Amino acid sequence: MSETVPGVVVTGASGRMGQVLVRLVTASPALKLVGALDREGSDWLGRDIGEAMGGAALGVTVSDDPVATIAKAQAVIDFTAPDATVAYAELTAQARAVHVIGTTGFEAEHLAALHAAARHAVMIRAGNMSLGVNLLARLTEKVAAALDAAFDIEVIEAHHRHKVDAPSGTALMLGEAAAKGRGITLSDHSERGRDGQTGPRGEGAIGFSAIRGGDIIGEHSVLFAGEGERIELRHVATDRSLFARGALKAAVWGQDKHPGEYDMFDVLGL
Repeated sequence: MSETVPGVVVTGASGRMGQVLVRLVTASPALKLVGALDREGSDWLGRDIGEAMGGAALGVTVSDDPVATIAKAQAVIDFTAPDATVAYAELTAQARAVHVIGTTGFEAEHLAALHAAARHAVMIRAGNMSLGVNLLARLTEKVAAALDAAFDIEVIEAHHRHKVDAPSGTALMLGEAAAKGRGITLSDHSERGRDGQTGPRGEGAIGFSAIRGGDIIGEHSVLFAGEGERIELRHVATDRSLFARGALKAAVWGQDKHPGEYDMFDVLGL
């Protein structure tokens, strides 16, 4: 990292994650908050982000102008929605800033656009930025590699009632890890919906079960079910700030890296 403290823009500033990110960036000695973006029509626009959050002024006004805001940044931390993230990615690439992406729910066309943007700047994208979840993914890959297709794999995830995508980005990350361990592609072996007379489970399928309710921050389990025995790997998040702390770590880590696509395995040295 250079001697100059990198300036950070937080997108989706009025959201749950946006507010957590603003607090942590403000408290960090390694980063400086230089911008806060929110959606067009937000009640927060034109207000100091600190005051909008109910605290002291921070000298950063909430804006819906990503062009001018991102031009000031050395890093953009983005937990928004797929279409918004793709739009931010183009601007972040133009600014040659590090784009840390915690957004989930991408389709193939979104990923293609992100891949193009990453040719010009550092992009760090992960379905989950916590150390524990990334360790869980590595363990999932190793266990899947050690067990044959006689063990059924099910990824079970639970989130708050407001989450709009399923399976979660973390669940898909764990499914990809299991598929990699098995030497298969997740797209060809994914089983995501069961209702009615579905017939028996296909051998080698990687299943997903999603729970939505209340204020659950995030719970993920990977179940390996064989005849007469089960192995279960599990991670429970009790504080949303753990995802934000990983994002800040990624923003600092990416400052001296070459343009390209990275993930939290790279950041954490896993």
